Amino acid sequence: QGQLVESGGGLVQPGGSLRLSCAASGRTFSNHAMGWFRQAPEKEREFVAAISRITSRTNYADSVKGRFTISRDNAKNMVYLEMNSLKPEDTAVYYCAAGSWSDSPRSYDYWGQGTQVTVSS
Repeated sequence: QGQLVESGGGLVQPGGSLRLSCAASGRTFSNHAMGWFRQAPEKEREFVAAISRITSRTNYADSVKGRFTISRDNAKNMVYLEMNSLKPEDTAVYYCAAGSWSDSPRSYDYWGQGTQVTVSS
């Protein structure tokens, strides 16, 4: 059974940067698309970014386009989310997921436990 573990969250001031990491274990996820989602209190889980399994094609939510970058290292079974110019509205629990190329949470079969990102002065 595969497992995803996120790390790198924390408290950052507006305009700051964070790099989230997602470590995959238990199986290889190189044949899965990988995605990042986030969920703020009392809100639904929303798509942030995705990267395809082979060509590393990427897709971003409009709210993070130009500020966030998703990448993957299949040799290390790792996925990253580089977040720049962070805003208070980026505050949420961020989840790493593995599944089919999509911006819908329903297309992803494996999920991490989440890492908290708080953007506040």
